[in-house]
Amino acid sequence: MEILLIIGAAIIGFTLVMIAVPPILRVARQKNLFEPFEERKIHKGSIPSLGGVAIFFGFILSTIIATDGYTFDSLKYIIAAVILMFFIGLKDDLMVISARKKFVVQLFAGIILITLGNVRLTNLHGVFGIYDIHYFVSLFLTLFIMIAVINAFNLIDGIDGLASGLAIVASAFLGMWFFLASEIQFSIMSFALMGSLAAFFLYNVFGHRNKLFMGDTGSLIIGLVVSTLAIKFNEFNIIKTNPVSIYSAPSVSFAIIIVPLIDTLRVITIRLMQKRSPFSPDKNHIHHRILELVPNHLQVTSILVIATIFIAGVAILFNNMGLNVTVQFLLVFTLGILFSFVPSILAKRKKTKLTHQPA
Repeated sequence: MEILLIIGAAIIGFTLVMIAVPPILRVARQKNLFEPFEERKIHKGSIPSLGGVAIFFGFILSTIIATDGYTFDSLKYIIAAVILMFFIGLKDDLMVISARKKFVVQLFAGIILITLGNVRLTNLHGVFGIYDIHYFVSLFLTLFIMIAVINAFNLIDGIDGLASGLAIVASAFLGMWFFLASEIQFSIMSFALMGSLAAFFLYNVFGHRNKLFMGDTGSLIIGLVVSTLAIKFNEFNIIKTNPVSIYSAPSVSFAIIIVPLIDTLRVITIRLMQKRSPFSPDKNHIHHRILELVPNHLQVTSILVIATIFIAGVAILFNNMGLNVTVQFLLVFTLGILFSFVPSILAKRKKTKLTHQPA
């Protein structure tokens, strides 16, 4: 019965998004609701960025339907926070608002989840020798992680299928673990997100006339839900009594969302070193660098998705080897940093070779 509900959540989410996108596109075309052209954008055509609306309805409805009959105290607060992300993201997609306003709403949504929804980190599993943490430290650390993940997915959403592809991997991995650990409510929620994103992925990557972007509406929702799932994954692994318990949950959960997090850290560091605002747009993201080597969106997305799966696999290998949890976390972090700079190095070498070629 449980597996049917989980599969059902994915199917319902997928179906709802597949059905919702065509009318959303019709409204967008009739009302001329297209993403404004910017020089730094990779896409040159007018493409609606309201895919997040479909993701929102697919995820919310499939989660509510499939968890019916289960005690899921956190769900109403998760939905409340997702609704906040939906409206601030939609407003930004339609009107463009300041980063400060988006940040304030993100803080508010995070505080709702932490204080009312009990979605917070209470233990660091021995990373840097730290186990139980004080409530206020827990509150601020969890809020920082939520904001970081939300904005990381927002910033990585630069080419077709990338943000949705990375989130599909994260939600599938977490959803499978929740199922094996008998945390069915969160497994349902994970697969509801996965199914909704799978349908969006098809339109976004292969849509042609029915192509659309997820916009801030979609990326903010994805970041919020994935951060919630990752935090609960860590919390469920504090007591190692379950046969599928992960000894070093922080490093494994970090590994499955490492690409957007490391990319955000990297671009912000570059901007600060260049004495620019950390929020100023540019083309220094990892997908921009790979595009210089492989000028195809789907191939670039595939490379980054495969890299995520590889790093997650390495993290699980380290976990099974029983390495010190701090060592595991630092190794995964170092692997992510090294990977993030490889495309830049290769792109520079390619430019150097082209420059020195005889005329």
